Amino acid sequence: MVSIFVHRNGKTEQVTSIDRTWLNPAAGAVLWVDLDTPSIPESLILSDTFGFHPLSVEDAMSARQYPKVEAYDGYLYVILHGLAYERRGPFSTQDVDFFLGPNYLVTVHGGKSPSIEDLRTQCPRNSKMLSEGSVALFHRIVDSMVDHYRPEMDEFEDRLDALEKQIFERPEPKLVRQILEEKRRVAGLRRIVTPQRDVVARLARRDFPDISTEMAFQFRDVYDHIVRVADDSLMFQDRITGMLDAHLSNISNRLNEVMKVLTVVATVFMPPTLLAGIYGMNVRLPHFPGGEAAQFWWLAAICVAMIAGMLAAFRYRRWI
Repeated sequence: MVSIFVHRNGKTEQVTSIDRTWLNPAAGAVLWVDLDTPSIPESLILSDTFGFHPLSVEDAMSARQYPKVEAYDGYLYVILHGLAYERRGPFSTQDVDFFLGPNYLVTVHGGKSPSIEDLRTQCPRNSKMLSEGSVALFHRIVDSMVDHYRPEMDEFEDRLDALEKQIFERPEPKLVRQILEEKRRVAGLRRIVTPQRDVVARLARRDFPDISTEMAFQFRDVYDHIVRVADDSLMFQDRITGMLDAHLSNISNRLNEVMKVLTVVATVFMPPTLLAGIYGMNVRLPHFPGGEAAQFWWLAAICVAMIAGMLAAFRYRRWI
């Protein structure tokens, strides 16, 4: 799907085709072209209409690329990641490609992007979005993409709290898989956020002449937000590592407790078993005082005394 918005003569409108004269900055028009999962014929807009470099067009049409920024002749090519509109788990991101020119912005993404969806809906009703220029529109989209991370980070922190509580209250072996899944998701987030932080930092430092001083200040605010996201992702990774260690230690301690109980039970029954084996032999043995019926009670009393003595000794040595 291709959406084309043009601002000219103080008015923003959505059109169905691109007039090549709009690409000339002297025409006084500001153009935004959004390509949502473009087909091969639709991708010709990038190579034929705008004449972008083949390498940047190839990256834009590829399935997934990591964040980066490159300066080409007459435009900037930027790849950033936003949250996917329909995702199976937390921190499922999709790359959004930006072609930023003096008076135009081309966005390419595979699937729905919440940030672009919102701005694309507002664009015909708010002429200010395009009247401020292509760089300002680019900043709006990037700022919205970064802002969408915060609710997900808060929700993920709540999930970690619940998982941490379950580790100490109801430790189960299957929790290891859940912890490792969360760790994998955070690792994937860090692989995206860290280079994305560096890209926004370059935009905030005015490494490119297309970014004015005023817009550099605006990107500094975005940079502050994404730095907090990067710091939170690092904190989450350390926290999950600690949770995994605590869970494995908890499971090991519970196993040790079980083994200790079984060992105590086996140990305290060893002397009575030996005594019963000796007196169960078919040979003449010394008898305790009393008749034949009293021998059973003597042996039972001796067994109980040995068990009580061994438990008292274990308790005295703090083994149980």
